[in-house]
Amino acid sequence: MTIPTLALTIGDVAGIGPEITAKSLLDHDDLRAECRPIVIGDEAAMRAGVVNVGGDPDKVRVIGSVADATNEPGTIELIQTGQSLAHVPLGELHPDAGDGSYRFVVEACRLAREGQVDGIVTAPLNKAAMHAGGHKWPGHTELLAHEFGVENFSLVLSAGDLYFFHLTTHVSLRQAIEDITPKRTRSVIDLVSAFTKALGNPDEPIGLAGLNPHAGENRLFGNEDADILAPTVEAARAAGINVTGPLPADALIPAAVKGKWNMVIVCYHDQGHAPFKAVYGDDGVNITVGLPVVRVSVDHGTAFDIAGQGIAREASLVLSLRRAAQLAPGWDHVWQTARQG
Repeated sequence: MTIPTLALTIGDVAGIGPEITAKSLLDHDDLRAECRPIVIGDEAAMRAGVVNVGGDPDKVRVIGSVADATNEPGTIELIQTGQSLAHVPLGELHPDAGDGSYRFVVEACRLAREGQVDGIVTAPLNKAAMHAGGHKWPGHTELLAHEFGVENFSLVLSAGDLYFFHLTTHVSLRQAIEDITPKRTRSVIDLVSAFTKALGNPDEPIGLAGLNPHAGENRLFGNEDADILAPTVEAARAAGINVTGPLPADALIPAAVKGKWNMVIVCYHDQGHAPFKAVYGDDGVNITVGLPVVRVSVDHGTAFDIAGQGIAREASLVLSLRRAAQLAPGWDHVWQTARQG
């Protein structure tokens, strides 16, 4: 079987992206049996990242195209994207770094649209730097959706067989409440249902977390659960989807961690991210479901405070590469199932 080719973007070059990329590709040669990683980024930043982890910068090899890659162990094959970012200081917010992280993602998407790569793996970018660089996207997920022209998508945190889908992500809590509409809720329920079908588990139970404490507790703590979430779940169940909710988040999420639920929908960013990261740390990844190609990312940030010290852990990026390699061969089925509803 041909192993999948993955575009690996290095994220914000002022952060730990180049370092964890260097560790992942130079210290984990067994990855080469699972995927062919092509780094999309900046040669100067990548070489500096290799030096910062005690490696040989000559292990970085610039290639002109995906077809030039050899997947030789102990090397980093990189496609230079844009002008050099050698002048960007480590550990500081810089607009050129933000612009670079944007360009790396756009290039990876182009390669995916053209069928040159089978999936995308992303190291972390800094949202403020990207905005300073002139690109006003809330984050990776929304930028990727734009590049692929999709509207129904979800940020999904995953560890093993557990998946946390999100109704909303990179918006204020006030905006998140406004964005939780019957249409958005049903769209994500349908997306989860399509995902479970593509994985071969069409009757997989789906748990939807309530927005308010105790899922509103009969309107004592808000009306959204009763007026928006509950009727949407009822309609989805009538359509044959095995979804339950809204359920109190403080009961649903611990039950999911203990294995009762594999598919969970949370209402807003921190409702999913805070408990997930507390439990799984480096054992978790971020998957975007709803794109025509698989995209997996680390579930941590740019860590400006330790950039350049060579101490950043690469475990989440290694796991991201492995998960992308596992999912890529069957991802077209996920995509087609999601498109068909």
